[in-house]
Amino acid sequence: MSEKQRCPWAIYAGGDTPIYIDYHDNEWGRPVHDDYKLFEMLILEGAQAGLSWITVLKKREAYRATFDNFDPHKVALYDELKVGQLMKNAGIIRNRLKINAAITNAKLFLEIAQKHGSFSNFIWNYVNNTPIIGHWNRIEDVPTTTPLSDKISKDLKKMGFKFVGSTIIYSFMQAVGMVNDHLSSCFVYEELKGGAL
Repeated sequence: MSEKQRCPWAIYAGGDTPIYIDYHDNEWGRPVHDDYKLFEMLILEGAQAGLSWITVLKKREAYRATFDNFDPHKVALYDELKVGQLMKNAGIIRNRLKINAAITNAKLFLEIAQKHGSFSNFIWNYVNNTPIIGHWNRIEDVPTTTPLSDKISKDLKKMGFKFVGSTIIYSFMQAVGMVNDHLSSCFVYEELKGGAL
């Protein structure tokens, strides 16, 4: 396992944290079309705002337990009582704006899914259902936003979504494989480029 060449962020930002390396190796950049998983990543990326991704990853299981496994149908029905319970849960990021945003986003997520057949159909249409392949040799070259993430962010905000700034959306796009931003030296980059999912 140690002989594999990985993106530097997976090694340095997370240290030798297995959860971080596992996320890099098995999730980040691999195309996701399951709506529940897409909703999970949208909420977690929003929760990350102002924090490090490792912080969110460490709280992921607590999020799954308290957010009904990221079922948007259930999250959309959360009321003030539930928000109050979530605010007392030390296992998640206790930020009222982010929690309320998750509820708002769940309702809008379901509206989009109903209109387009699935949220996956809607979001993947932005890249013509084909991942954008980055060609990066250095981590410093990987963008944090692109004109496309600007557009998606603007469209989602217009619909009423919260915590969907361009940086958050680009992170989401990277996470769910709409973009393959693994460095060209990374073993996952080659796997994805070759179509091994």
